[in-house]
Amino acid sequence: MTAYSPEVGARLTALLTAFKLPSAARELVHRFVAAGLDPSLPLLCEVLELEAGERRERRVDRLRRASKLPPGKTFETLEQQRLPRPLVVKLKELATGEFLDRGDNVLVFGLPGVGKSHAACALGHALIQAGRSVLFVPTFKLVQELLVARRDLALPRALRALDVYDLLILDDIGYVQQTSEEAEVLFTLMAERYERRSMLITSNLVFSQWDRIFKNPMTTAAAVDRLVHHASILELDLPSFRTQDAKNRSKKNDGNYTTDDNNPRASA
Repeated sequence: MTAYSPEVGARLTALLTAFKLPSAARELVHRFVAAGLDPSLPLLCEVLELEAGERRERRVDRLRRASKLPPGKTFETLEQQRLPRPLVVKLKELATGEFLDRGDNVLVFGLPGVGKSHAACALGHALIQAGRSVLFVPTFKLVQELLVARRDLALPRALRALDVYDLLILDDIGYVQQTSEEAEVLFTLMAERYERRSMLITSNLVFSQWDRIFKNPMTTAAAVDRLVHHASILELDLPSFRTQDAKNRSKKNDGNYTTDDNNPRASA
């Protein structure tokens, strides 16, 4: 068993404070020392470390269930070798979660099929593992939910409910053409979270094409201005992995055939 030291005492105090036991955090260590029971403190610290570890695991499980993130889209399954090295480094840097403390945004651009959503989900899973709250949602779905809330005169409450998430991942913001009402509630969401809560947005449309989303040039400019003010912009300038997979399958299938007297037959 580890001998008692001031470091053990400081760790015990920190653990008890994290468990929201202020009186125990203030009194336990010095009372044990005064009573000559300080040799027992390292063992007590080990037990509390176990409790802290189990609490972290339970919290991560709760956060992951609430996030609605696809379970398989993590950094482990992301084909990082396809991505430019600086982009991988930036994703790992963002995974520390420091940008969330500043309310910064992350904007991920690229053509369909390049892995934007997978990269966004991988970052979300890493942040949850670090104890951060994340919500992943297709943009069109959230917009429809906000429209219903506005119709029911409950939009402010719906926006406050989203405040519990450190990061809101809006996937495929340009995938569906927005009506003016949809564009309005989307802009309201962005304005509400501006400089307070972070957003991660994936899009296959560059900023010059966002007038397709917000219709009005002034609203488009205001939305872009808020998003990029404090943001990391990631561009996946890559070929579609779906197209590449199709080509690879085609080559593989072509290799499974041989010819005999000019008639194709499947090889054994």
